[in-house]
Amino acid sequence: MKRVGIIFGGRSGEHEVSLLSAASVLKALDREKFIPVKIGITRKGTWLLYDGPEEKIEDGSWETLAKASLAADPEKYGISVVSAGGKGLKDLIDFALPILHGTYGEDGTIQGLLEMADVPYGGCGITGSALAMDKILAKTIFEKLGLPQVPYRAVMAEDLQNPEGEWKEDIFPPLEELGYPLFVKPANLGSSVGISKVRNRDQLKRALAAAAEYDRRIVVEKGLEVRELETALLGNHEVKAAVVGEVISGADFYDYEAKYINGDDAVLQIPAEVPEEISEEIRRIAVDAYKALDCAGFARADFFLEKNTGKIYINEINTIPGFTRFSMFPRLWKGAGLEYSVLIERIVELGYERYHAKNRRKTNL
Repeated sequence: MKRVGIIFGGRSGEHEVSLLSAASVLKALDREKFIPVKIGITRKGTWLLYDGPEEKIEDGSWETLAKASLAADPEKYGISVVSAGGKGLKDLIDFALPILHGTYGEDGTIQGLLEMADVPYGGCGITGSALAMDKILAKTIFEKLGLPQVPYRAVMAEDLQNPEGEWKEDIFPPLEELGYPLFVKPANLGSSVGISKVRNRDQLKRALAAAAEYDRRIVVEKGLEVRELETALLGNHEVKAAVVGEVISGADFYDYEAKYINGDDAVLQIPAEVPEEISEEIRRIAVDAYKALDCAGFARADFFLEKNTGKIYINEINTIPGFTRFSMFPRLWKGAGLEYSVLIERIVELGYERYHAKNRRKTNL
């Protein structure tokens, strides 16, 4: 059986989400086919082997247990991420499944480390991960392809204030030309972390300052009256899209709490009640966007459907979508007839497929 390293936690604002997702994946993993190796990363970046129950991952207490295990038996629980003769990743696992949302996990960072360690892994490679994670870069590519998007502006945190901390008033007119309400987002985070909906300049200032705490690159989008639709993607060269689902949230928008804390307050309608032509167009655009960003393995594509016009807009591609009990990605594939455990098995197969295809190509030395 293959040893599958489930890597979770991480130095990200989405650390807690990763814990919930990883616990769900571990519970669904077919133990007759795979041997799970649980590898946690603390908020400070320390890598720890953990062999306790999944429930302790969910509540965060895994870290204390893992540190105690390491102190008691460093020979067994010690890990050298990039091996220098010690027990490295390649000695511990046959395959890695990073369940690391956000910075240092979904942005190509962990993917680059796994490439250097020569460990096959699930999901997108370095390029696809980095492009999809950066909303500004992704939007630039989508724009080049003519994919429909909500009007937006990009802002750099360094341009918000002068060295004395005074706001630069000239940044506001281009943003306000979009028309309130506006959504303000860090360019390189997911799970709705750091996102604000604003209706005036004072709120805009606060939202820009809040987003700048997470990233120096900020996206400001026009707020429209929309339905939030999503589809899931699976594949390398041959890509399939699952059914289209709709998020119906009781919150003002589908924010972090609605996704992961008060998930029962959000209704996930699968399939979405939209005309078939709308569903097919969303699935087509999703595949085009996935390929344009050089994605591989799996992802979730998020869309807006404007209520008064029926226009479709692509929002973003999430290369490591949520796997929690509230999450759309596994539910969308279940709606397409693919059960959770089979979905994970397919992700592993696609990771090996990509790894072997890359290693068959010539390398310039």
